[in-house]
Amino acid sequence: MDFDAYLRFALALALVLGLIGLAAYLARRFGLGGRTGPSGPKRGRRLAVLEVLPLDPKRRLVLIAQDESEHLLLLGPSHDLVIAGPDGNASQPDFRTALAEAAKGTTPEDAPGPRP
Repeated sequence: MDFDAYLRFALALALVLGLIGLAAYLARRFGLGGRTGPSGPKRGRRLAVLEVLPLDPKRRLVLIAQDESEHLLLLGPSHDLVIAGPDGNASQPDFRTALAEAAKGTTPEDAPGPRP
């Protein structure tokens, strides 16, 4: 094989990868495959993930928005806790207490405070 064949191969590969990237960008841009059901693209989304903060390899804090309210969730491998609800008040007595309970591996039924 000479240099010309290698050059054509490299250009064809770059073209195919570029087309795949363009298709992925357009799919994200126009929301293909992400919205199903009655809410559809016309009404807009009611639920959004605003921010994710990994605490360690097993747990993370997730701030989500539902309609006009925000919820702070502590997600872990065995259970999930609602740290702050829609009214902004903590559903747990203290964030550090909730984090310590998650580290101990207690279940939400064992956790003190109001239930989500």
